[in-house]
Amino acid sequence: MANLKGFNANTVEPSTEFEPVPAGKYAAVITATELKPTKSGKGSFLELVFEVIEGEFKGRKLWARLNLDNPNALAVKIARAELSAICRAVGVMEPKDSCELHNLPLVVTVKQKAGPDGEVYNEVKDYAKRENAAQGKPAQSANQTPPWRRG
Repeated sequence: MANLKGFNANTVEPSTEFEPVPAGKYAAVITATELKPTKSGKGSFLELVFEVIEGEFKGRKLWARLNLDNPNALAVKIARAELSAICRAVGVMEPKDSCELHNLPLVVTVKQKAGPDGEVYNEVKDYAKRENAAQGKPAQSANQTPPWRRG
């Protein structure tokens, strides 16, 4: 049991149901990671918790699961490719522990997907460096001469 001494529900607004965030690109950071066993017990996945750090949905959480240990070789290949994308996006190419990926800004591309029960949920589909996508600005070219002065 947990000690809840001093808590009074009359003084705290109750939580409300969260709707999924709209599909799009969001600046985010990984705030938590945990290696969990699969339901079958024949592997494990890395669960990542992302938090949106800017805009209207600042503070909202998103989740991704990477099947890094699984009897299905394709699932592992996909998970390793996603982990590579995350590492490249945050600039940590050889992490020894998943906590090395925490609190480093990146851009996540979020899609909406309907579950088997018809409920709509978010799915993180892509990862990119923050400077390339979050502000909607194209990457700067190496040519620093303004376009009107180029000839």
